Amino acid sequence: MTTEPDSFPRRHARTQRFTLGAPRAFTVSPDGSRVTFLRSDSGTDRAHSLWVLDVAEGRERVAADARALLGGAAEDLSPEEQARRERSREGGAGIVGYATDSAAELAAFALSGRLFTAELRAGTARELPVPGPVIDPRPAPDGRTVAYVAQGALRVVGAEGENDRALAEPESESVTYGLAEFVAAEEMSRSRGFWWSPESDRLLVARVDDTPVTRWWISDPARPERDPHHVAYPAAGTANADVRLFVVDLEGSRLEVSWDRERYPYLARVHWSAAGVPLILVQARDQRSQLYLAVDPDTGNTRMVHVDEDPIWLELFAGVPVWSPSGQLVRVVDEGGARVLAVGERPLTGPQLHIRAVLDVAAEDVLVTASAGEEAASSEIGEVHVYRVNELGVERVSQEPGVHTAVRAGGVTVLVSAVPDLPGTRAQVLRDGKPVATVASYAEDPGLSPRMTLTSGGARRIPCAVLMPRDYHGDTPLPVLLDPYGGPHGQRVTAAHNPHLVSQWFADQGFAVVVADGRGTPGHSPAWEKSIRDDVAALVLQDQVDAVQALAADFPLDLGRVAIRGWSFGGYLAALAVLRRPDVFHAAVVGAPVTDLRLYDTHYQERYLGDPGEQPEVYRRNSLIDDAGLVDAVGPHRPMMVIHGLADDNVVVAHSLRLSSALLAAGRPHEVLPLSGVTHMTPQETVAENLLRLQLAFLKRSLGLD
Repeated sequence: MTTEPDSFPRRHARTQRFTLGAPRAFTVSPDGSRVTFLRSDSGTDRAHSLWVLDVAEGRERVAADARALLGGAAEDLSPEEQARRERSREGGAGIVGYATDSAAELAAFALSGRLFTAELRAGTARELPVPGPVIDPRPAPDGRTVAYVAQGALRVVGAEGENDRALAEPESESVTYGLAEFVAAEEMSRSRGFWWSPESDRLLVARVDDTPVTRWWISDPARPERDPHHVAYPAAGTANADVRLFVVDLEGSRLEVSWDRERYPYLARVHWSAAGVPLILVQARDQRSQLYLAVDPDTGNTRMVHVDEDPIWLELFAGVPVWSPSGQLVRVVDEGGARVLAVGERPLTGPQLHIRAVLDVAAEDVLVTASAGEEAASSEIGEVHVYRVNELGVERVSQEPGVHTAVRAGGVTVLVSAVPDLPGTRAQVLRDGKPVATVASYAEDPGLSPRMTLTSGGARRIPCAVLMPRDYHGDTPLPVLLDPYGGPHGQRVTAAHNPHLVSQWFADQGFAVVVADGRGTPGHSPAWEKSIRDDVAALVLQDQVDAVQALAADFPLDLGRVAIRGWSFGGYLAALAVLRRPDVFHAAVVGAPVTDLRLYDTHYQERYLGDPGEQPEVYRRNSLIDDAGLVDAVGPHRPMMVIHGLADDNVVVAHSLRLSSALLAAGRPHEVLPLSGVTHMTPQETVAENLLRLQLAFLKRSLGLD
């Protein structure tokens, strides 16, 4: 197989899905005068630098050039930093994250495990001489001190590089201070482990002891001379890390924050602002109960502010809980069949909106992202908009159809938009709702646009995207490729351009591509998401079947030649399809699948299937390797290509190896493609390119399209 330097697969890989060169990670200064952000120098440059936009002048300048600060040397990432990037799916290089003081005057960031600060107004950057490797540096709100983690210890240093010292040091190799544990970073979207007080005189610091957690070993069979490395992996039904929270002052004295950790072991959210005392959200292990607790930072005692309970599970949301400027609790809650914004005890939205995240809380309103409520969803398929919400009503900030989010401060809003008809994202700077500047994007143009129809399929009105070849003008039925994720936290049907580029490339090879977001996927309704409890496999698969069969009434789909491809949950779904419904699906590309659901992590798996010790039959029924259909299926054995990265520490390769063993024992033909040195992200350019080509060749061969 030969590669083409200018082919779509090569350009898609080289540009990291056409994201390189696009601005991201925006911070607006409280006075609205400056916007800080990250951006690389071109659409093929992985090294991000720190930039500042002067809003009044509309002029951009570099505040910290990653390559210049490293003197041209290659990056050297610690294992801890590599793990953090894997959890956040960060494939970039250079400055991939930063934090600022409250005035957005001083920024801190790590490069190659070294600590740097940048004076954002002056545009100067320098290194602070501290022990490393440095992880997650964050300036105090007053900008006079920087806290960071090195070798499991939480440390602070003066902003001028003076008086570096440890505030909390690990008691053993299994203990860290100031870092998030695996499930917090992977499943709770909590990547941080320490939080400054608004007065800059102390911090809340998470202490993680992963001694109870089972050790797994990740090796590289292609490099037998290398020792395997171990990861503390809390598989479903096994012990989690022990997580505690401490108030630590700048002299190193500390006191523990107390709550019922046995009943509520998950520290899901931490918030500390000038609007009130520290606020934490703790969850029960079954995720059906959670407490909002106010912390007394002088004693460590907590008092309950609110309790949420749900008979199925409680979802976690970005941006909440927080205090409003008036001291009321702001949260997102499932109420009356809808997902609503609540301030105090009063819901401010109803079923017309499905709240996704809280972006900013001000005295006059709350800025949120939301999808249309269930009744109106069919008219805004795949759209996510920014809204201002207060007691007087709801006002939509973003107008054109698409997927929007925002960052706001000082009367200035950065509105980040992805729309169906234009490639990439656009970042507009608004003052009082009117555009005053646009942050430049250097991302490459993909050179193709999706020929996409957003629609709904079947009696349940399943959101779908249908993509046809750009040169197709007839009505001859086309072979079908389903291209789903299809599971929790993975919306694929979006009203945006770039998320559908790979699907369009497959369509241009002669397929009608169908993307369906069935039950369990986000953005529809709480009932839609939670319907899969204890029965993930049957429901998500049935919705794929219903969608493609319903769409055949309106699109030229050849239901005699139907393939499916997917990665992660999508890989699990693809394997389900050919194993359980060979009457519908004729071939599958199964990428990094979760096959034995007992081997996935606690916080994710137990939310949907409960404790495997209490519900072993539920796990058996939903897993692939225990599937009686492997042996007893009446239908034909459909071809499968199983792909897995050997360095994957999220969905470990044991999943695919166990599936292959079960298929072999059942006499089912299949192909296995092991990817040496590749993690769950597959960021390597040649790997990412050739994976698309190999999948295409397999699908054509399996459907008789050669």
